[in-house]
Amino acid sequence: MSTESRRRFARRTAAVTAAAVAGAGVLPLPLPLPLDAAPAQAASFRKADSGARIVSYKWLNKGKTSFDFTVQSPSLGGAKENVRVLLPKGWKFGSKKTWPVVYALHGGNDRYISWTRSTDIEQVARKWGVIVVMPEGRNGSYTNWFNGGKGGTPKWEDFHVQEVRQLMERNYGAGGSRAVMGLSSGGQGACTYVGRHPGMFRHASCFSGVLSMSHPGIPTLLMYTNMRSGQDPYNIWGVPWIHKANWDAHDPIKLLPRMRGTKLYVSSGTTGEAGPFDKPGKAPWDIGYLSERAIGPTVKAFVEEAKRQKVSVTSHIYGPGSHSWPYWQREMHTAWPQIMKTLGAKRV
Repeated sequence: MSTESRRRFARRTAAVTAAAVAGAGVLPLPLPLPLDAAPAQAASFRKADSGARIVSYKWLNKGKTSFDFTVQSPSLGGAKENVRVLLPKGWKFGSKKTWPVVYALHGGNDRYISWTRSTDIEQVARKWGVIVVMPEGRNGSYTNWFNGGKGGTPKWEDFHVQEVRQLMERNYGAGGSRAVMGLSSGGQGACTYVGRHPGMFRHASCFSGVLSMSHPGIPTLLMYTNMRSGQDPYNIWGVPWIHKANWDAHDPIKLLPRMRGTKLYVSSGTTGEAGPFDKPGKAPWDIGYLSERAIGPTVKAFVEEAKRQKVSVTSHIYGPGSHSWPYWQREMHTAWPQIMKTLGAKRV
């Protein structure tokens, strides 16, 4: 099937329910932030195994409690992408002390700055001895792209779980006690990473993420969603009915047997109705409502299957509520104590 034929198929089959799934994302993509460390300083940092290297960094406040750094990534074809980091009290550069770490993944059509832009994660994390890492994911769907079976770039999964992780652990004191959390496509990514890398993360929190990619209607909706950025959606996981094995290899519900040993927290709305944080007068067909209505059944199916397989999962299926930041902030607050306990993080 030609690329143009695939595009026509995705547009045709998703015409009615297109808006129902997706990323966090109705926000315009902000431009990358310029980072300003001298090259001589950046050159002193240790590289990742792939050769990925830190090329610059920038402190974000006078107290030096948060910073952005830029990675030149072979996994992304040599592109330079940014990562935001929140530091705990007592952190010192060059110290041999290591800290528990939470990797926070953003939604589709958004950026690495979104957690600090839209939640109070800085204030929450500052009370604990934990590093928070927020890497760029663009609209890469948290996977190494299939590209017609040829592979190649972009390799977003490798960028996150290998390059960013190794750079953090080799240069900034990130330890081996790790958690990952995400919202929307980042929620899907968090649960996918746990299943694809058993033992890497002690805890995963997945807020409003598609957790069963094979659920009726979901493949078409994912394809349409990923077309919104002007890319060929079949390059990501392949054609659903032809490359089913690759889809299954990235489907959280299919990966559940590999998640034993990791504690999970998953949540979503289900009804597509207004909840406590929604503004009055929002149309019933608003994308925020339609998204939760589509995603909710996949989360419910995931929870039922996790319990059947005796995988440790805590769930909050909250019914009314839209696909939006106020709900994800609430879910972060709810999951945070469990994350800290699992990581062994201490209050400071």
